[in-house]
Amino acid sequence: MHPNPAFHTQDDNTNLEYARERAFGVLAVSGAEAPWLSHIPFLLDADGKTLWLHLLRSNPIARALKAGPLSARVAVSGPDSYVSPDWYGIIDQVPTWNYVAVHLTGTLELRPQDELHGLLDRQSAFFEDRLLPKTPWAPSKMSAGVMDRMMRAIVPCRMTVTAVDGTWKLNQNKPSDVRLKAADHVEAYGQGTDLKVLAALMRGADRHDE
Repeated sequence: MHPNPAFHTQDDNTNLEYARERAFGVLAVSGAEAPWLSHIPFLLDADGKTLWLHLLRSNPIARALKAGPLSARVAVSGPDSYVSPDWYGIIDQVPTWNYVAVHLTGTLELRPQDELHGLLDRQSAFFEDRLLPKTPWAPSKMSAGVMDRMMRAIVPCRMTVTAVDGTWKLNQNKPSDVRLKAADHVEAYGQGTDLKVLAALMRGADRHDE
């Protein structure tokens, strides 16, 4: 998280909604020699207090959870881009990087294996709904026994969320006309939806003086 309070202007509800919609992040847990990291899709409950995910049994985090719950954090990254000082149209600026990131911190635990099927059903339904009008895929389309065999390799997990933080670094610390110029250049900088999204966020950002 960026330490400048100018970039921490969104409330918990906004940060949670962003994480809920993104639904993918990096799970981090302290390991013996270095942090254990795992890239995971997840579901975040409507109240923002419970996050659901699954891990391979062979994942070091899953193995460590056998001894009991662990402190954990999920980092959810959004669009990002390099910002050239030339794009501001004013002198004495330096390069920077604009981005959106939300961190969810809490306690991670294993859940009973009989909860796994329901979790996978909810996850597939959540993501398939985004592909409508495509006929949604469902686990029931699997051949008999195949799903059960595959589920033996994974375990359901739950993280109770105790803290939420978000960095929305969008040049809010610059004058509005300068920020808008930079947003135009970010959008023109490259191809792809992410840069268009980031530019739109920059254009909508309010200024907060340091």
